[in-house]
Amino acid sequence: MTISEEREIPATTTTDASATERTGPAAEAPRDGAQAPARPPREWAWRMLDTPIGPLLLAGTGAGLAMVVFHADERARARSLARLRGAFGPEPVAAIPAVDTAAAELVAYFAGELREFTVPLDWSLSSGFNERVLRELAAHVPYGTVVGYQDLADRVGERGAARAVGVAMGSNPLPVVVPCHRVVESGGGLGGFGGGLETKRQLLALEGVLPQPLF
Repeated sequence: MTISEEREIPATTTTDASATERTGPAAEAPRDGAQAPARPPREWAWRMLDTPIGPLLLAGTGAGLAMVVFHADERARARSLARLRGAFGPEPVAAIPAVDTAAAELVAYFAGELREFTVPLDWSLSSGFNERVLRELAAHVPYGTVVGYQDLADRVGERGAARAVGVAMGSNPLPVVVPCHRVVESGGGLGGFGGGLETKRQLLALEGVLPQPLF
């Protein structure tokens, strides 16, 4: 496996890896141009959280936490809120318990006081192969450990799908809580990361996988 096969690929990037995912055995593209039926509106809420890796946007529904957004400046907030309105309904409510639970757990995580998130998750913003890989990651790659892209592909029964796993990591709507920062190259490199490699280094250092920076 080459390093180029083990890189997290943002979901918006058009690459051979994304083509692999669309045409591979786990792809679930609609046939004959059919579109998925519209979902009924659902209550949702969002809030901001200041953290050591920058501001995070947290959003969720009654089913659970649905989105975590890195580096949530004004432009990123506008883009994310537009996606949330399209997925769940035009206007958010004031608060949702899962969002506040996630905020409290993230505060504890960054303080080094929490190693396992218990907030319920709403997987509405993921599907198919991507969701399958992300659920495996969330359930079986604990704090302080890492897994290779190909190893993760093997765990979901898709041998040779390392690049598709990179696409899945880039599509992750729930970073940190669903720990795509724990997916690394088999040769020891960090691989890619939607939040930036410095953020990935910070998260792995927090969990003791990498040494803390001296300054």
